[in-house]
Amino acid sequence: MRKKQKNKAKTLSISRGTIIFIAIIVVAAGGGIYYLLNTSTPVNEKYPVFATPSHIYIVGVHDPTQGYVYEQESTRQARKAVSGGVADAAIHIPRGTLVALHFINEDKDTGASMDLNIDNFNVHTSKLNYFQAQTVTFLADKEGTYSYYSNLHPEMKGSITVDP
Repeated sequence: MRKKQKNKAKTLSISRGTIIFIAIIVVAAGGGIYYLLNTSTPVNEKYPVFATPSHIYIVGVHDPTQGYVYEQESTRQARKAVSGGVADAAIHIPRGTLVALHFINEDKDTGASMDLNIDNFNVHTSKLNYFQAQTVTFLADKEGTYSYYSNLHPEMKGSITVDP
């Protein structure tokens, strides 16, 4: 009878390596879930939004005649700004759209830092040096026309219109 109890104890034991392996898997899965929830939460929302975003690219440049300007192009709208500082910096998107706004500083002439802000959607980029980029995701949940601007260069302006 003792032999049966001894064998039973051996088959139920879990090795230290197995416990460590399971702990590593649990920590990695928890970290992955935490990362997914944080990257899926737009800057103007409290909860994750699992949708495919519309990508909008805004480029900051320096034009000798106009100064610092925003140029924009969007893969969703199939629009591209004309080079040379002549830009249509107005963006139109439907209400409820998840937007991935990619801002790129392409000011190779002066090398000045640039930023982009849309207060109504809590969008604020860092000060970006030449050829640095930052992506900010937000939910266009309020209809209307809102301005975006630079804190560093007051002449840099554009508008975003959220259509019904």
